[in-house]
Order: sequence, then C-alpha cells, then structure tokens
Amino acid sequence: MTQQERLLYLINRLLDEQPEYNIDIPKDTESRKNLLRALFNVRMPKAADKEFLKVQDDYLQTELKEKGITDFDDLKPSAEDIYIWQGDITLLKCDAIVNAANSGMTGCYHPLHRCIDNCIHTFAGIELRLACDEIIQKQGHKEPTGKARITPAFNLPCKYILHTVGPVVYGELTKTDEDLLASCYNSCLELADSSGLSSLAFCCISTGEFHFPNERAAEIALNTVREYKRRTNSGIKIIFNVFKDVDYAIYKRLIGSYS
Repeated sequence: MTQQERLLYLINRLLDEQPEYNIDIPKDTESRKNLLRALFNVRMPKAADKEFLKVQDDYLQTELKEKGITDFDDLKPSAEDIYIWQGDITLLKCDAIVNAANSGMTGCYHPLHRCIDNCIHTFAGIELRLACDEIIQKQGHKEPTGKARITPAFNLPCKYILHTVGPVVYGELTKTDEDLLASCYNSCLELADSSGLSSLAFCCISTGEFHFPNERAAEIALNTVREYKRRTNSGIKIIFNVFKDVDYAIYKRLIGSYS
C-alpha cells in the first residue's frame, strides 16, 4: 500500500465502524489527515483486528519519519544530565516521554485538539487508548492527581509513555497545587528509575490547558528533578521538552542560574 492508500483504508474502516459519522471523505490530503485524526480522537477504547493495526502502524510510522525524528543521543546537555529541547515530543526518540494526562487517562476526545494528550494518543495509535483504559478498569477509579503510570509507546519513537495527571489551577495558585505538581515529577522519576529507564522527557505538566503559571511550573520542575537526583543519586538523564518560545526562554534562564 502507498501512504495515500493506507490513509483512505483507515478512514473507511473507522467510518464503517462508527456509522453515526456520516461524513464525505475530502479529496485533498491534508483534510483527509485531519479527518483520520478526528476519527482516532472520538473512537472509544476497544481492540481492532490485525489487518487494521498493521495498516495503522505502517501509516503512523511513515508519517513520523517524514516529519523527522530527533534522537536523544544527538542532543547536548544544558547542565549535568539535564537537557532542554524545543519541539514536538511525539518525534523524540528516548526511553520515555511524559504525557500530561487527564484523570480518565484515555486521552483527549476533542477532535483535532492541539493538547499534548491528544497528540500523543493520535500518533501512538489506537492501542494506547485501550492500554490506558485497561489500567483504569483494573484499578476501578480515575487516576489520582500527582501519580504516574507507564505504558508502551506503540508507534512513537520512544519506548514508553509515562502518564501523569497534573493539578488544574482554578483562580489563585495554592500550595496544594504546587505540591501536587511536584508529586507528578517525583512519581515519574521514581517510576522511570524502577522501570530501568535511562532517559526521560518531561513536557510542561499542567501549563496551558490546566492553567498552571509557566514560570512557577518550571521552577518546581527543575527543583524537584534536582532534589530527586541529589537524594537518590539517580543517573537518569532528563529532557525538558518545551514547545513554546516562552517556555524555552524560562527554562534556559532558570537552568543557567542553577549552573
């Protein structure tokens, strides 16, 4: 199959599976890609047959390669064992990346939403939502804020995804918000070390959609990571992944002040 044939196959399969979406397939490639992403986004967690998964995997891995994968080994540290990297976290090849999940943990169901949760679930493929749902079903309750869970990364270039639910800030920032955010970082670090991972990429947990102030979030992230490494003597290498220029500038300045 060509990439166009894979794209059409996946769209048709998902439309057949979800007949409530009576949609005409657009003719241009970009619109078709957006339609596929939207259909991934609204699909409930459930298994798929081997043929679908094979076509999906070939399609997603080809898309990621065409976008350009960044290998952790090519990055240069900003401080000892600490890196800043600005880019799309779904294109980073390292041991694990961190997803800023919601308490349902099965991803963002809003079609074409640009949150990191949506991006990660879209480009990992439908098996990720099912894996996360199985965790939730087994534990019998929503995922608590400040904890961390690990899943395979499926089609992403990293090996694993760590999912953590950050605090949502309503109004003024509180000490509880700060403690919960620190707990997210500690939980991810502990889980990464216990899982034998050597590199871990953090997104800017709780900023953006969860309204945590960017500067204070970065301070907590850096302080928590440094304190964890000092306390445990962990050799894990940490990448602070930023997408926006404002976050890159904040991390660059704060790491410089620590050096």
